[in-house]
Amino acid sequence: QVQLAESGGGLVQAGGSLKLSCVDSGRTFSSYRMGWFRQAPGKEREFVASISWSGGYTNYADSVKGRFTISRDNAENTVYLQMNSLKPEDTAVYYCAAARNVYDYWGQGTQVTVSS
Repeated sequence: QVQLAESGGGLVQAGGSLKLSCVDSGRTFSSYRMGWFRQAPGKEREFVASISWSGGYTNYADSVKGRFTISRDNAENTVYLQMNSLKPEDTAVYYCAAARNVYDYWGQGTQVTVSS
């Protein structure tokens, strides 16, 4: 069973950085593709980044390419999202999710607020 818990959100000024973490308390983390999504107030949830089970393949939304980096540590059952050069439009609740074919498992989310 996958149980995801995000942390690392907070308030940061524009241009700053944050690193989000998502820990899986289950035993099968390394077999899942992992993704980060976000949802801003009044908007639909959107894809941010994903990483293959091995870490060898990553994918990013155009809006975050060159600023965000997704990584994972299978020994620690953790996926990370390093966010640099943050913009006010990055303000959202960020969720991690796990997928074999589709994203079946979701964390509770962590709030990221970027002030201008």
